[in-house]
Amino acid sequence: MPRSFKVSRPPKMRPPHPGAILRLDIIPALSISITQAARELGVSRQLLHGILAEKHPVSADTAVRLGKWCGNGADIWIALQRDRDLWEAERRLSRAIADIPTRAAA
Repeated sequence: MPRSFKVSRPPKMRPPHPGAILRLDIIPALSISITQAARELGVSRQLLHGILAEKHPVSADTAVRLGKWCGNGADIWIALQRDRDLWEAERRLSRAIADIPTRAAA
């Protein structure tokens, strides 16, 4: 028998962008410059600045680099980005999806 799970309502508060966590917590805790962080990650300063400014998403490639660099794995970085993207999409598309029926398999 398949298990069913109740889907909880999306959070009202916007999930944090991975760049905010890097900018506010990780880079200051490491006491390194953005230039040094970009060099160690093997990415351009421009890419890292875009992520830190929350203008660029964290890609799978960047998540793998961040996971290795922070020692916590890529999953957390890609999950943070996924949660943020879904939260924004659900709000942006709320009117459009209101008319889409929900179907259940027989």
